[in-house]
Amino acid sequence: MSAPTADPLRTAVTRASWRVPGRIEVFGKHTDYAGGNVLVCAASQAVTAVARPLTNRDAAGVGLLARSAAFDGHLALVPDTDPGLPPGHWGRYVTTAWNRLRANFGELPAAELTFSSDLPLASGMSSSSALVAASALALADLAGLRDGELWASELGDDRLAWASYLASVENGSTFRSLEGQAGVGTRGGSEDHTGMLCSLPGRLGQFGFDPVAHHRHVPLPDDYVFVIAVSGVSAEKTGAALADYNRASYAIAASLARWNEATGRADRSLAAAVRSAPDAVARLMAAVGDEALRTRVDHFVQESELFVPAAADALERGDLAGFGAVSADSQLLAEALLGNQVPETVALAASARQLGAAAASAFGAGFGGSVWALVPRADAEGFAAAWLERYTRDFPARAATASAIVTEADRAAEPVVSRVSV
Repeated sequence: MSAPTADPLRTAVTRASWRVPGRIEVFGKHTDYAGGNVLVCAASQAVTAVARPLTNRDAAGVGLLARSAAFDGHLALVPDTDPGLPPGHWGRYVTTAWNRLRANFGELPAAELTFSSDLPLASGMSSSSALVAASALALADLAGLRDGELWASELGDDRLAWASYLASVENGSTFRSLEGQAGVGTRGGSEDHTGMLCSLPGRLGQFGFDPVAHHRHVPLPDDYVFVIAVSGVSAEKTGAALADYNRASYAIAASLARWNEATGRADRSLAAAVRSAPDAVARLMAAVGDEALRTRVDHFVQESELFVPAAADALERGDLAGFGAVSADSQLLAEALLGNQVPETVALAASARQLGAAAASAFGAGFGGSVWALVPRADAEGFAAAWLERYTRDFPARAATASAIVTEADRAAEPVVSRVSV
């Protein structure tokens, strides 16, 4: 299918800027792409993208010039030309967003995209998805895409739809009539993008993904914040962790395929299969057969169907101890069943509880990344220092790359300035 022609109703603008926060996956380890439940919030740290028309055309034919003090180097993109970026390069996320918008909405005006960020890279807080979303939203506003008929019909003002589309940009799938492309190489879902776009300050959002739905927002205690320990073990999903990350996703797809073959059903997700009948879990376990797949299904059922609602229920009734107990169970199963933990994240989760955190767990894709701890606001800075000191003592090789930051359940992605018409 050829790219659509440019919409003549687009509004030309002189500047467009979006701030897109990282997200904290409190519960829902590897559940979203299986249609399951998650409990997430936006973080205080964010990626900000500023898009302007490109007027200094140093290289003929450049369609996008991207630069940032937060990332290495700059990026000059020419339409329909592979920039030859290595796996893990930040420019691959920008390139993916730019190419997908062009394919779905028509050629974009030549633009300069400038990034700033206080969001740790490859930390599990989904800096990659924030970069994709910030790039796409800033470029879309610069081109006036949100004023066009295609955006109105396929995305409108529905942020859940925006999140699903941005996830499809990243994973390469088709969203409604907006045809997919290669993506960045990961087979993830839309949890990250949903947390970034649909969060409320001071609350955790429970969302499901078959179909995409907002179930509820539950309040965190006002006097508690998150401390995030960044392990220093890279969780870059387009780099070394790609195969491990995708292995968990493929296991879900294989389990669903065996279920549908055994039952004659056509369920779209593992969540739909699990919820299809009271005895569906037992029948699913029998259908998948393979022990590794059974283990993957077991983790999904407990994390999505038990831990997420139990944690949200605990917060709704003000039971912080119950919330903490669920977090300990979730961490244990990530270690024992999901297999996406490394010694560093295991140690961080355990030491957070030893230091008095009300709750703690690793989060994100895993195979590195970060651990969250919920602690009293008044103690957060001291806790962060003590937590990091213990970690770097036990893992001295990580001292140069590890860090600890204080954050909270914060506001969703937002335009930094209003679009200005020429």
